[in-house]
Amino acid sequence: MSDYDYDVPAGTDVLRVFCGPDGRHGNALGVVRDGHRLPDRADRQELAGKLGFSETVFVDDPERGQLDIYTPGLRLPFAGHPVVGAAWLLDLEILELEVGDVFARQDGEFSWITARPEWAPPRTLQQYASAAEVDALPAPPPGEGWLYAWAWEEEAAGRVRARAFPRRDDGIAEDEATGAAALLLSAHLGRALNITQGRGSQILTAPAPDGTVEIGGRVVLAHHG
Repeated sequence: MSDYDYDVPAGTDVLRVFCGPDGRHGNALGVVRDGHRLPDRADRQELAGKLGFSETVFVDDPERGQLDIYTPGLRLPFAGHPVVGAAWLLDLEILELEVGDVFARQDGEFSWITARPEWAPPRTLQQYASAAEVDALPAPPPGEGWLYAWAWEEEAAGRVRARAFPRRDDGIAEDEATGAAALLLSAHLGRALNITQGRGSQILTAPAPDGTVEIGGRVVLAHHG
């Protein structure tokens, strides 16, 4: 499967979220624009599994930004790149999720959302001594549990090299760009980050004094279904 050839049903868009500066890479996201076509959660889970993206989001109300998010194997109350992608596609300032309202904004080429660390599923944030060590990891590394492997590329500038491994037996060996993990890392370090993840995706973060973290990146429409 290339970055542009998707076998998706009508009414489903495919976005790439957190693209690099050259517009390449980013994490593929399925967006079912009319979620009412599949009101049953089991049917949504089945479609997310067939699509095989790390996440698929169902838009239950495009005017209010009501979203429902699924991986190929489970439902999520919150995830970073689906919300950033949906905010860009729907062009809304507030999105409604199970965890609460998520504020969004557009700033030039970047789409941003504001989220709380406690919304993100648990991740093991494992620091490595160098970006080369992160690059050398197999996909996935041995072990259990969701792993976010990271190293400083330039600590003074907040530049990070990262890779993400769900390790949940759903066919996703490596997650190309993971907003929730970037959110947790930024909150843990207490500073703004410029993260290069996967093959060349870019995620920006900016923690705020109230404990929230902004997550931003570029979004591209790869397929209009």
